[in-house]
Amino acid sequence: MPPASVSHAVEAWLAAHADDVVAWRRHLHRHPELSRQEFATTQFIGELLAGAGLNPKVLPSGTGLTCDFGPEDGPRLALRADIDALPMTEQTGAPYASLVPGVAHACGHDAHTAILLGAGLALASAAELPVGVRLVFQAAEELMPGGAIDAIAAGVLSGVSRIFALHCDPRLKVGRVATIPGPITSAADTVEITVSGPGGHTSRPHLTADLVYGLGTLITGLPGVLSRRIDPRNSTVMVWGAVNSGAAANAIPQSGRLAGTVRTASRDTWVAMEGIVEEAVASLLEPLNIEHTLIYHRGVPPVVNEAVSTRMLTHAIEAVGPDVLAETQQSGGGEDFSWYLEQVPGAMGRLGVWSGSGPQLDLHQPTFDLDERALAVGVRVMAGVVDQAGLL
Repeated sequence: MPPASVSHAVEAWLAAHADDVVAWRRHLHRHPELSRQEFATTQFIGELLAGAGLNPKVLPSGTGLTCDFGPEDGPRLALRADIDALPMTEQTGAPYASLVPGVAHACGHDAHTAILLGAGLALASAAELPVGVRLVFQAAEELMPGGAIDAIAAGVLSGVSRIFALHCDPRLKVGRVATIPGPITSAADTVEITVSGPGGHTSRPHLTADLVYGLGTLITGLPGVLSRRIDPRNSTVMVWGAVNSGAAANAIPQSGRLAGTVRTASRDTWVAMEGIVEEAVASLLEPLNIEHTLIYHRGVPPVVNEAVSTRMLTHAIEAVGPDVLAETQQSGGGEDFSWYLEQVPGAMGRLGVWSGSGPQLDLHQPTFDLDERALAVGVRVMAGVVDQAGLL
């Protein structure tokens, strides 16, 4: 059995410091930093951990850090939070709104960071832990390739048995937390296609390469090809986000560009996707005599929750209260936590942050904010995973 002091220590710590967790979140929210620029955020986290007598270590890039404590022998669990913000102007009007023009915590990473700080300090206050703990504060989650790859290369998984994380979910009411075994997010890649030709007059398209027509062919044709080449049960979707070409109504342009994302719920499909896209683009453009270049950016595989780790996370959620565990489904969003799960077993949960009234503001919107009552729930769940490790 795990030491009874763990859960008691967490509750005692929260009774004294729940307001501190809210204050940390608000400080981070006011002072967001973009991916791989999180120097002040890293310093803030490190000073809080060091002030509690712990020994945080900044990652080689200078942003992000880890912190180990607990038993040195035996298994070690990692708890991960992401610390970067988005290039977006905040429009919440909150008293703690971003003070940095064009940068905002519109994805809840400020909450993830404050929760992990709280869970770490609460666990460190316990007289005894059933396993060793490693806190991982990861930079640059919002980029592709993201900071998880850098963190893994720096050795953050060395000696780690399992890894866990939470992500804010504005579709869940505050006080609820959800997880499922197997895929919980989707793979997400980006595609950029540049087309080129000699240009010409719109009265004589047969004498040149009609790039705008070619772009239109790709816009409708590539998603259509994917829908026929890939098992529809794999929930694969391609959506274009940008198209640029030409300026005059009567002139066929010499260049054009398309950019979009392709997402899939299947890891096997994700592995094969680049080759299918390359083949389809070439086949669609070949009859039109249009030259092209394709840049396929590999993003992230799906987050696939491992069965035993998911049970541990589920029990940690249930321990918070009888009505806390909620249902969820695999989403189309991507998360670079998936890279950790390519190396070690683990699980991610979804933390309800909707107040229960008013609009459910989505992530990555300039108006996104969260109900701060979710922070204490998140601390209990993350710390509870460590408590559950003693039951294995």
